Amino acid sequence: MVNKTFKIALDGPSGSGKSTLAKNLAKRYGFVYIDTGALYRTIGLFVCERGIASDDVNGIISCLPDIKIEMKLENGGGAVYLGGKRIGNEIRTPIISKYASDVSKIPEVRAFLLETQRAIARENNVIMDGRDIGTVILPDAQVKLFVTASPEARALRRYNELKERGEDVSYEAVLADMQWRDANDSGRKIAPAVPAEDAIMFDNSGMSIEETVENAAKIIDKVINL
Repeated sequence: MVNKTFKIALDGPSGSGKSTLAKNLAKRYGFVYIDTGALYRTIGLFVCERGIASDDVNGIISCLPDIKIEMKLENGGGAVYLGGKRIGNEIRTPIISKYASDVSKIPEVRAFLLETQRAIARENNVIMDGRDIGTVILPDAQVKLFVTASPEARALRRYNELKERGEDVSYEAVLADMQWRDANDSGRKIAPAVPAEDAIMFDNSGMSIEETVENAAKIIDKVINL
């Protein structure tokens, strides 16, 4: 463990492998891993279960006072709880992915979650992944990586992940959803998924998980001197 608080920001599009990378790097360095996407997905799950459309902005905002969301540190990572119940893979379905993308465009939702994320970063060495970590959440992060890969490579990764969970999906549907999310996330006015000016572009197309971790670690080691 280092002697001063360090922040590592991983941004990038859906399916780029940034969450898997973040988890592995957190274990490697003994940092706390914060999955910000899980927070937005959890809000999306709450809204969806209420029967509110993902584009019903007023309806979503009206729900915020009723959402009791917590992130607890468990085994070095962030476990998300909704109304006291630990959240699992129910937030990883395609429909909740769409809800997450839509709710994350709403300023009131982002403000609702901002302090939760920053509070953990103030007190721990953290690695955080999402869409706007280096630009908004942790602009003072010592290391900022924008993790990306080709749409086809990202769609194949997500397809294999969903199939392993028993989801009945097609590669074509996952690719179409990926391309829609790319356009939606990069073109939105609120916190678009774009790299920070001082971010290092990190394309892991064709890399295995192990290769991705090792190459990212080489970049990080030069900065934090571990």
